[in-house]
Amino acid sequence: MLYSELKCKDVINVKDCKKLGKISDLEFDQCTGCIKKVMIPCGNKILGFLNCEPDIVIPFKDICQIGPDIILVDIRC
Repeated sequence: MLYSELKCKDVINVKDCKKLGKISDLEFDQCTGCIKKVMIPCGNKILGFLNCEPDIVIPFKDICQIGPDIILVDIRC
């Protein structure tokens, strides 16, 4: 799967069925090349440079399933 396909999918938390947003960035393990974490922006991204809220960081192990339209994660917000 390409990053361009991954970043277009909505991320949904299975704990509360809330939409968290879309993936904005990935963190890779330098040695293995595997994805370690995904980042989802919080707050108003229209004025992103004024945004004080931190991104939601989700460890890759907490991703339950990647489907054709959504990504299901199991995290406590």
